[in-house]
Amino acid sequence: MEAQLGLFLTAFLAATVLPAYSEILFAGLLAAGHAPWALWAWATAGNTLGSAVNWLLGRFLLRFEDRRWFPFRRDRLGRVQRWYQRYGVWSLLFAWAPVGGDALTFIAGVMRVRFDLFLLLTAIGKGLRYAILLWLMQAAGGIPGT
Repeated sequence: MEAQLGLFLTAFLAATVLPAYSEILFAGLLAAGHAPWALWAWATAGNTLGSAVNWLLGRFLLRFEDRRWFPFRRDRLGRVQRWYQRYGVWSLLFAWAPVGGDALTFIAGVMRVRFDLFLLLTAIGKGLRYAILLWLMQAAGGIPGT
């Protein structure tokens, strides 16, 4: 259970603006023989809830964008906001992306996307990413007993 909670926390942090790489821990725990679908569920839940922090930041902290501690530069924020306006709420399916994914979840808060829709689309995208990693590990023979 400690490994799963550690994965949850790492996945949670990885979805925020803090640097963390949950895929490495996910793959390592798979290779160590932990239950694959339990790890998938914990990683997906942690990563999705971490993205909810970005949504909340976007929803309530945009008024502080001129502050030095604000997590996104104004030019990057504007670029992602224009991209989001072009592709809309469906872009949240790509919130897992290492470049721009965190910004997408932040922009969803700025754009006041309904939270339930945000969670659903973000969870689908992030769950697919971990499922693909799980499949790749299994195909490569990196999961004991498969």
